[in-house]
Amino acid sequence: MATNYNEKLLLNYVPVYVMLPLGVVNVENVFADPETLETQLKRLKEEAGVDGVMVDVWWGIIESKGPKQYDWTAYKTLFQLIARLGLKIQAIMSFHQCGGNVGDIVTIPIPQWVRDVGDNDPDIYYTNRKGTRDIEYLSIGVDNLPLFAGRTAVQLYSDYMSSFKENMADLIEAGVIVDIEVGLGPAGELRYPSYPQSQGWVFPGIGEFQCYDKYLKKDFKEAAAKAGHGHPEWDLPEDAGEYNDKPEETGFFKKDGTYVSEKGKFFMTWYSNKLIFHGDQILGEANKIFAGLKVNLAAKVSGIHWLYNHHSHAAELTAGYYNLFKRDGYRPIARMLSKHYGILNFTCLEMKDTDNTAEALSAPQELVQEVLSKAWKEGIEVAGENALETYGAKGYNQILLNARPNGVNPNGKPKLRMYGFTYLRLSDTVFQENNFELFKKLVRKMHADQDYCGDAAKYGHEIVPLKTSNSQLTLEDIADAAQPSGAFKWDSETDLKVDG
Repeated sequence: MATNYNEKLLLNYVPVYVMLPLGVVNVENVFADPETLETQLKRLKEEAGVDGVMVDVWWGIIESKGPKQYDWTAYKTLFQLIARLGLKIQAIMSFHQCGGNVGDIVTIPIPQWVRDVGDNDPDIYYTNRKGTRDIEYLSIGVDNLPLFAGRTAVQLYSDYMSSFKENMADLIEAGVIVDIEVGLGPAGELRYPSYPQSQGWVFPGIGEFQCYDKYLKKDFKEAAAKAGHGHPEWDLPEDAGEYNDKPEETGFFKKDGTYVSEKGKFFMTWYSNKLIFHGDQILGEANKIFAGLKVNLAAKVSGIHWLYNHHSHAAELTAGYYNLFKRDGYRPIARMLSKHYGILNFTCLEMKDTDNTAEALSAPQELVQEVLSKAWKEGIEVAGENALETYGAKGYNQILLNARPNGVNPNGKPKLRMYGFTYLRLSDTVFQENNFELFKKLVRKMHADQDYCGDAAKYGHEIVPLKTSNSQLTLEDIADAAQPSGAFKWDSETDLKVDG
């Protein structure tokens, strides 16, 4: 079919990916229903013009049989089908459990042989103050401890990514696999599991710090003993409350609470830096593995929009984002990503401040503006997705606004443009008549009203060989990036509405 482009408008094009269903390769490592998927993907490609798909590549499925016993067969079949249909792939290295988070309808635990280690040593898991373990992801405390048949957690992740590269080399070479998103925590996000529904957390609770396993505890005590003139008496917080408390009910987050004291600041710096250096180390490994190949590296940051308007930002703090009115919690993460030429993947793009009750003190619009702005200021690309299922014009128009905050530039590249948008998620509901008509409009508007374009270079996204990590991340980098700096201005609404 003939395609019509305006070359200048094409530079405003934002590619659209669709997240595949969670169980597309099931827990038995079988690609169970290729026929249905093929039918759906054909419609997405031919009728809606989507650019590609995103898919979780589950550690718990691939290395389930035992250490280094990887089985990629089902995923290869899946990827070959996607390639045959002319779609691109964003592959998530999913080192977390599926199950226990919002929208998880499938359960895929981390490998059994890893959990066997946890039966004897439950401190390999993130732990709250009460001692409850969270088994969805290994604690940062074991990143560099050889507890897993002689390998460290970071080696487990690194070996897995190496095996992925070897087994998918042809699809990477062919330009089918375009993004490697490196899972760095629960739900694949760079965060602590501070708000687990499996432990009774409900929105908009403050969540809990998750650093009470023996390994992180020891790390904290050693750090405190070295701090300033030495504070061996400092312990992990005892006054930060429980999952569903309000900030004002706790000693830690209340006005003039522990979080503004010297001890509280020391703890928050330690807790948030552990997370950033965890991301830095694993992305450094990923960069070594994929350097020189034409792929992008990406990492996902969670959209903790509730209590954003509380002075303590309690829900962000427990998740490991040390973000306050006078301290930037997100630019240090962007700075870390920039060292590895990584893309920051964000969420909650569809949300408006009015979507939640006033008591949630939720501000997704300001949060999205802040996080995207800081990434752009650090010179990196930003992609993103919607947080919850979205089928209506209100959510779609908000996504379009965030994709191009100052609208389309008829003369070429817009000042601000997201690198890509991933729609959550493929299901039968998407294809219900009215839903699909509106979804097709969303894709069309994302594409700046241009036809589908299979050549990313035409919209300024030519993928170049991944460059080697450029320098070591330092504590000074983080402190420097944490200095407050404003956000860019957003238009009040998108210039390309789906219902306009």
